[in-house]
Amino acid sequence: MRYGEMSCGRFLEELSSKQAVPGGGGASALAGALGAALGSMVGNLTLGKKKYADVEVEILTLNERADPLREKLLSLADADAEAFLPLSAVYSMPKETPEEQAARAKAMESALDAACAVPMEIMEASCRVTELLEVYAEKGSTLAVSDAGVGAVLCSAAIRGASLNVFINTKYMADREKAAALEAKAGAMLAEFVPRAEAVYASVAARLSAKKEG
Repeated sequence: MRYGEMSCGRFLEELSSKQAVPGGGGASALAGALGAALGSMVGNLTLGKKKYADVEVEILTLNERADPLREKLLSLADADAEAFLPLSAVYSMPKETPEEQAARAKAMESALDAACAVPMEIMEASCRVTELLEVYAEKGSTLAVSDAGVGAVLCSAAIRGASLNVFINTKYMADREKAAALEAKAGAMLAEFVPRAEAVYASVAARLSAKKEG
């Protein structure tokens, strides 16, 4: 059964077990998917309201982008688990002879490369969701602005969490040039989009606090 078809309870049960998957990568992908879903929720609560008629086309466009991102992130939870299996298999490969060691090293490098690719995609998709949430928070229904803020928090967690899955794999890559390039790409996303997600949260929190004080 694919993770997107599981109940929340079943997913959490598998996540908490001693099985290697799902793990942090799958959890990060789910966090990003939840962020996208909350963005769509804000959009759907905004559409059709006279007060927001002037931004309706823009909100529709946001929803058209958020829904595929949600589905992609759910599929990446499965892809993360699938990418781990070859890596796990490498550790059981024989390494007694020079030939076996060479074969194992080659397989390890290929498996590490694949294991990095999925969390990088999770980061990239979560960055795209963050961009949408910036607009949802600014132009969506004020009654749902807190949901945009929660979505941003989840995207920040998704980006940061997925980055750890990149770094744990690049750490063991023999090709240090490739590892450095991947780390730089992940680092650039962290540097730009975690602050942007946190800025959405801070903006929402400030608006809610000001409303309460008023």
